[in-house]
Amino acid sequence: MSRPEFNRAGPSHRLERVAEAVRHALADILQRGEIADPALDGQAITVPTVRMSSDLKHATVAVMPLGGRNAEATIAALRAQAKILRALVAHRVNLKFAPELRFELDSSFAARDAIDALLKSPRVARDLRHDDDEGER
Repeated sequence: MSRPEFNRAGPSHRLERVAEAVRHALADILQRGEIADPALDGQAITVPTVRMSSDLKHATVAVMPLGGRNAEATIAALRAQAKILRALVAHRVNLKFAPELRFELDSSFAARDAIDALLKSPRVARDLRHDDDEGER
């Protein structure tokens, strides 16, 4: 019997569900301050996305400290506490294996700011006005 083909264009619903469960667990752990690390004490950290490997053994966690302050120190602290965070996630998310957590700085905020700056630039504003003028004819 042949195996069915799966669409490899994006993550499966199961990967998305597990990633979201891990994201919620990490956000809760960080919000409650369950990690004893001076670099994380009193630090509000956003966890916008988690990407799971196809075997669910690795989770890449995108994080951003509030206001982007102390970003590198926060990432370093999270990486140092990864094993403890993994154990805490394992207690909250029911999986056969707890995923290894890999932390990275979320780049979506910087990308959004760059797009906003581009849209507000005089050159783009001029082009947008020109397109509006042509639409009225």
